[in-house]
Amino acid sequence: MTQFMDIHHGMQGITADQLRQAHEADLAIQEEESVYFRQAWADPESGTIYCLSEAPSAEAVQRVHERTGHKADEIHAVPLSVQ
Repeated sequence: MTQFMDIHHGMQGITADQLRQAHEADLAIQEEESVYFRQAWADPESGTIYCLSEAPSAEAVQRVHERTGHKADEIHAVPLSVQ
């Protein structure tokens, strides 16, 4: 499976609790699309949220986000990483 980083804009002022709730909503249905969300980050000032997942396609990631009410503005495959 490929890793994906998706980006959401326009979420100025998001709180840690709101980010957690959105992430948990994704986790609740992720297996229906064979998507596995790993982590989410947010910058409340800029209103940007980043989500890292493993999935069969960007479309599968978007379907989960659409169903949970927070469609991604951008989804990027990230097939290469280092630690």
